[in-house]
Amino acid sequence: MNNNKSQRFARVISTIYIPPTFTLVSFIFLSLTFEGNISAKISVIAIASFFGVILQIASFIYFYRKGIVSDVDVKIKDERTLPYFVSIIIFTTGFILLLIFKVSSISIVFWFCYISNTFLVILINKYMKISIHVMGISGPLALFIFLFGFKMFIFSPILVLVAWSRIKLKCHSLVEVVAGGLLGFISVYFQLSLFFK
Repeated sequence: MNNNKSQRFARVISTIYIPPTFTLVSFIFLSLTFEGNISAKISVIAIASFFGVILQIASFIYFYRKGIVSDVDVKIKDERTLPYFVSIIIFTTGFILLLIFKVSSISIVFWFCYISNTFLVILINKYMKISIHVMGISGPLALFIFLFGFKMFIFSPILVLVAWSRIKLKCHSLVEVVAGGLLGFISVYFQLSLFFK
């Protein structure tokens, strides 16, 4: 694969696997598997779709069009802080709604991980531009491994592919993608273990 083709392939991968992608996949799975009634199932999917995907993407588009972030990959570290704070506000609103609708504890705790992890990223962002794309894969991977065991590592090639795409596009260094993968996985697995074990 020549360089131009590999660059285009990396862009496709990076676009498909934006962080909201596996947010939606994860909560659709949790809804269909753990919610006891149709109302709760619909609530989880609707909240994940609106607060985990639509508003997250819409806020980024707003920041991009207003010039608050200078490129689609937000390569400048300091430009990431405001979008992260807005993400926390959006996630917190969704969290409150999940509590109001009394959905399953696994859905609530996993959603809380998005809030706490974004706080961690804000702190780390002062020193390192950690990869949110990779965290967006490693966090859900931790969820599925927590639920079904280490056989779920079968999906780890997706994590590696996304990490490669971010390095190929010169958005992150190897250290930044590894840090994103470790933080997303360890933080989510630890929080789930803390609440459920």
